[in-house]
Amino acid sequence: MAIERLVEPTASESTDEERIEITLRPVSFDEYIGQEHLKNNLKLAIDAVKKRSDGSTLDHILLYGPPGLGKTTMAGVIAHELGASLRVTSGPAIERAGDLASILTNLKDGDVLFIDEIHRLRRAVEEVLYSAMEDYKLDIVIGKGPAARSVRLDLPHFTVIGATTRTGSLAGPLRDRFGIIHRLEYYKEPEIEQIINRTAGILKTKIQPDATELLATRSRLTPRIANRLFKRVRDYADVNGDGIVDVEIARDALKLMEIDFLGLDPADRNMLQLMWDNYGDRPVGLTTIAALTGDEATTIEDYYEPYLLQLGLLARTPRGRMVTEKGRKHLQNPENKL
Repeated sequence: MAIERLVEPTASESTDEERIEITLRPVSFDEYIGQEHLKNNLKLAIDAVKKRSDGSTLDHILLYGPPGLGKTTMAGVIAHELGASLRVTSGPAIERAGDLASILTNLKDGDVLFIDEIHRLRRAVEEVLYSAMEDYKLDIVIGKGPAARSVRLDLPHFTVIGATTRTGSLAGPLRDRFGIIHRLEYYKEPEIEQIINRTAGILKTKIQPDATELLATRSRLTPRIANRLFKRVRDYADVNGDGIVDVEIARDALKLMEIDFLGLDPADRNMLQLMWDNYGDRPVGLTTIAALTGDEATTIEDYYEPYLLQLGLLARTPRGRMVTEKGRKHLQNPENKL
C-alpha cells in the first residue's frame, strides 16, 4: 500500500481540505503570483479577443509542466478574465466518444472547457475532439450496419484548455490544434514566500517572516506543496503553541514531517540512497529504479524526477538515471536527517 507523501503534488486531500484549497486559488491575473511571462502573453491574447466584436473566441490553450504549479488555477483565471463559464473534466473521465459529445453539446458560446491530463484521452475520443476544436463541428454516427448514417452537428464556439505533465505523450494532431502552448516553470523562492503569506492571510494565521522564508525553502518551488506544508505547520502551531507560526514551530513541524532543507522527504532520499548503494555513480534504468523503490515507473518519471533534476541531485543520460556528485553529498550531509 502506497504511503501518501506531503510533498506529492497530486496527493489526495480530504473534502474539508479540498474546500480550503479552492478558497486559496486566485481568480484573476492580479491575484495570481508568479508565471509572469505566461500571464503577459495570456493577457495580450484575452485583451485582443475582448477588443474584437466579430464573435471570435480565444485560441485553444495547452498548459504543460510538473504537477502542482497552477495549471488548473490558471484555467479558472482565464475563464474569469474572459467572463466565461468554466467546465472542468479530465482525460481519464471521458471514457467514450459519447461522453465527450455530451459535454460539447452542453457548452455555450464563449465557454471554456478545461481538460486535465489531456494526454490520457482515448484515441477514439481524440478523433472526435479534432473537428470540434478546429471547425466547431461534431460528427456522430446514428444507427448500426448498413442503415448507419453520419450526422454533423454545429457546436458553439468555445475554448479548450488542456493541461498535461507529459507533452510527449500527446498525439501530434491534437497538439497542433492548440494555438497557445506554454510551459509552467518552477517558482522562485520569493514568489513562494508571497504565496505562503497570502495563504496565511486567507486562513487568518499569523506567520513570522523567518518562518515564511523557512517554509519557502522546503516547498520544492511548488505552490501546492507550499500551501500543504503551511496547513500542516499551522496545525502544529495550534496544538503545540499559541497559533502563531514562528521559525521554531516551523522547524519542529518540518522535522516531524521529515522534510529536509532541500524539501526532500524520506521517499526522495530513499530512492537516491538505493540508487547510490546499489549502483554508485553508474547509470540505472527507469524500470530498475521502479523495482528498487516499489513505485511505478511513471510515478518516478512524473513526480520524483522533475524536482531532483531541477536541484541537480539526479541526472538523466542515454543509458539511464544516475546520482550526481551533488546528490551523493546531500545523502552524506547529516543536516538532511534533520
